[in-house]
Amino acid sequence: MRFMLIVKASPESEAGKMPSEELLTAMGKFNEELVNAGVLLAGEGLHPSSRGVRVHFSGKNRTVIDGPFAETKELIAGFWLVQVKSLEEAIEWVKRCPNPMESESDIEIRQVFEMDDFGAEFTPELREQEQRIMAKAAELQKQH
Repeated sequence: MRFMLIVKASPESEAGKMPSEELLTAMGKFNEELVNAGVLLAGEGLHPSSRGVRVHFSGKNRTVIDGPFAETKELIAGFWLVQVKSLEEAIEWVKRCPNPMESESDIEIRQVFEMDDFGAEFTPELREQEQRIMAKAAELQKQH
């Protein structure tokens, strides 16, 4: 099972305040533990929403909205993508994580959909297409 561990933004992350050397060291150690356990697939911090945009969809119309975005509690400051055996294992990993912010913070855990989750609507042809796309993306990543 794959899970995204979503680090929720805080006022300091939205202000662009960089983490301390102490926090970077603690996070590096935690990331090493994830790698050594063979569960880390990806993980990154994100720039504040002031450097981002949203694209709003309304039928065929698209509207680009520049950041920053108002509700800090709804924003993301970073993430990990992990592959573990259960939600409980994902929770245990998050409980071992250093607090990613200087103030109180939250990490949201969300399971990633797998092909089998989509049911009969995800036809054999669509599954083959998805596998082909992911294989090509992986090959392109190796080239860069």
